[in-house]
Amino acid sequence: MIFLMKANWRDWRWDGLGLGIAGLCLVHCLATSVMLAVLASAGGFLFSPLVHEVGLALAIILGIIALVQGLFEHGFMMPAAIGSLGIGVMAGALTLPHGGPEIVYTMVGVAILALGHDLNMRASR
Repeated sequence: MIFLMKANWRDWRWDGLGLGIAGLCLVHCLATSVMLAVLASAGGFLFSPLVHEVGLALAIILGIIALVQGLFEHGFMMPAAIGSLGIGVMAGALTLPHGGPEIVYTMVGVAILALGHDLNMRASR
């Protein structure tokens, strides 16, 4: 007959919290295992120079489209110039040996390109 009694929230809050934490722990453990397995098998692909070259090509194409479109929309040259500098730094990073300084130059180029896109969006408002 105990199961038929109406339960009060205060009676279940600690158990509910414990079940919630246990559930989060289970999801965390499963997700971590799956993520590590996927990263271990995809690691060789993700560090391939081909991925960087394709990514740079996409960044150049999308950057040119967005920055030129913004140039025609708002007429300011600065966002396109800064974005082009970022693309140039990223392209220059591909000439360096894979790893080490190449990673730093790529991140700097991405940050400069992102600044160009941000300025482009602000000028379009």
